[in-house]
Amino acid sequence: MKAGLKYTLGIFFIGVCCYSQTQSHNFFKPSDSLNKSRRNAVIISEATLAGITLVGLDQLWYKDYPRSKFHTLNDNNEWLQMDKLGHVFSSYQLGKVGSDVLKWSGVSKKNQLIYGATLGFTFLTAVEVFDGFSNEWGFSWGDMIANTAGMGMYVGQELLWKEQRILLKFSFHQTRFAAERPDMLGNGILEEILKDYNGQTYWLSFNVHSFFKQSKMPKWFNIAIGYGAEGMLTGENSDVNNIFINQQRQRQLYLSFDVDLSRIKTNSHFLRTIFDVFNMIKVPFPTLEFNDRIGIKLHGIYF
Repeated sequence: MKAGLKYTLGIFFIGVCCYSQTQSHNFFKPSDSLNKSRRNAVIISEATLAGITLVGLDQLWYKDYPRSKFHTLNDNNEWLQMDKLGHVFSSYQLGKVGSDVLKWSGVSKKNQLIYGATLGFTFLTAVEVFDGFSNEWGFSWGDMIANTAGMGMYVGQELLWKEQRILLKFSFHQTRFAAERPDMLGNGILEEILKDYNGQTYWLSFNVHSFFKQSKMPKWFNIAIGYGAEGMLTGENSDVNNIFINQQRQRQLYLSFDVDLSRIKTNSHFLRTIFDVFNMIKVPFPTLEFNDRIGIKLHGIYF
């Protein structure tokens, strides 16, 4: 699953960057002015990590498939666009990490956005170029639009509001579909989180207080709108659709509450870092689901 692999790489890259922040006391407090040693460490670390990941991808994945001339592929109708939202999410979160670590280095806000917030877009574009030279897949303009949207969502808010009032978050619950096709949708919870689009939900989480400054709502209180899909055992144009003929694909919309962990007051730079790491995950809450098949459904707690 090409999209699943790229999503996995994006999450891995995010995870390593975030892990680095939580494991060193030097990362807890951002520098008030440019710290060249920190900046250089960030640049070297990110370049090395990205290089190793791309080389590993080329050797462990693409070499098993025939090479080809550069070509494009239209996969916009696959997986009810859940794969595209994976690209948006990865690009947004990698851009946020890239900007945050440059902020820690004391780099100016302008350069944080130019060189940091573009991290996800740059990394995922390199992977997309690899696809373009693989006979098995192809360069997807839909993926590129999604990568751009993720970067644009972060940069746009920083330029407009100088803060992230709308967060892009992720949640997951196990489904019965993975057991029907574990080779494609994952075997076990860790694989399924990354591969089973049926259990993934992507959220736009709106911070109420940031939009209504006079509101008495807690500063961490958010309202979230989610999108998911289920009934998918194959891509829309898969060669094995004639085998899995009883798929009932459907889109789902969700309305729920959420918590912006970054707005919880604490004097501990360690806790702030931990909150930032986990703020990409939607906090489980009672949720309303809307879809064409069952209408409206209330979930007591939705993951």
